[in-house]
Amino acid sequence: MSEKRDYYEVLGVAKNATAAEIKKAYRKLALKYHPDKNEGDTKAEDKFKEAAEAYEILSNAEKKQRYDQFGHAGMGGAGGFGGGGGGMNMDDIFSQFGDIFGGGGGGGFGGGNFGGGRSRPRVVRGTNLRVKMKLTLQEIADGVHKKIKVNKLVNADGVTYKDCQTCNGTGRITRVAQTFLGAMQTQSACNVCQGAGKMIDKKPSGADAHGLIRKEEVIEIDIPAGVEDGMQLSVSGKGNAGPYDGISGDLIVVIEEKMDENLRRDGEHLHYDAYVNFVDAVLGESIEIPTVSGKAKIKVEPGTQSGKVLRLKGKGLPVLQGYGKGDLFVHINVWTPKKVSKEEKEILEKLKESENFIPSPDHTDKGFFKRMKDMFQ
Repeated sequence: MSEKRDYYEVLGVAKNATAAEIKKAYRKLALKYHPDKNEGDTKAEDKFKEAAEAYEILSNAEKKQRYDQFGHAGMGGAGGFGGGGGGMNMDDIFSQFGDIFGGGGGGGFGGGNFGGGRSRPRVVRGTNLRVKMKLTLQEIADGVHKKIKVNKLVNADGVTYKDCQTCNGTGRITRVAQTFLGAMQTQSACNVCQGAGKMIDKKPSGADAHGLIRKEEVIEIDIPAGVEDGMQLSVSGKGNAGPYDGISGDLIVVIEEKMDENLRRDGEHLHYDAYVNFVDAVLGESIEIPTVSGKAKIKVEPGTQSGKVLRLKGKGLPVLQGYGKGDLFVHINVWTPKKVSKEEKEILEKLKESENFIPSPDHTDKGFFKRMKDMFQ
């Protein structure tokens, strides 16, 4: 598909929709665009997958909160990330159906979850992995391509499988209970094979009971510009492998922002404390300041007061999921020396008598303090 649509728009629900409303909307779309009902219709299949992706995000409280805050960028809308839906295959989608339609998680439109008939074994999903990634302001400003080493579970080579003897390869266990209404039949996932319908037949030494071994893998990640400290990004299918040759979980990347020695961040805006000496504040001077992209020169106008804030438009950070950049605010601080030489002291004493160097409460009556001094002498 091309650019992702808003997940709420896909399901046709409002942003404040309840879990029940989200589930109901997805069920309606899944029935409408199910492959068994639209055989050979690629557009219907795309809509089926799109709805499943939207439901997978909005039905998960943690992913929904992340999506509401950061949009597709937080789930994988940019830079190679996927929120779990982007990497879903048809078996992955059908594994949701046990929660939506009841029954065995089957993919067949005429059976499994839709009223009896054929059913599919459940596709077992691997667990998610979580890693922390420290980024500088410069990396956040530009976006960055990273390679990280992850110790994860992968499918071992040489593993062979056989049907689960408990459920005969169906992944489901059927129970019949006698009630006052008569015999009631229920199905649940096989507790031996976790609904996969198969078990390990042969495995190499070192592999666990699910045919998995721990291995270090290098994963490449594109971090979009403008991410924030604490933000979580999800790399689809890069978590632990699923048991019984199932699908892999996701890799959750938690952003940690390194403290910059010069710049302070406030959303997309940056702040810098510039210190100028008394003479430069009086006479004016050009000073050099740091930015996320290098150095910049700014003009301190003659007579600049301590506490003045200069704004450099567009010198901040990119707006995530938006357009433009924030600003850089330069806070001017007039530095006062703690020690002066005898010669410097004499010069300052002379300046002290100048009317221009006598402050006033309203900064307009420059002779106020001089007159007060003369009055009490």
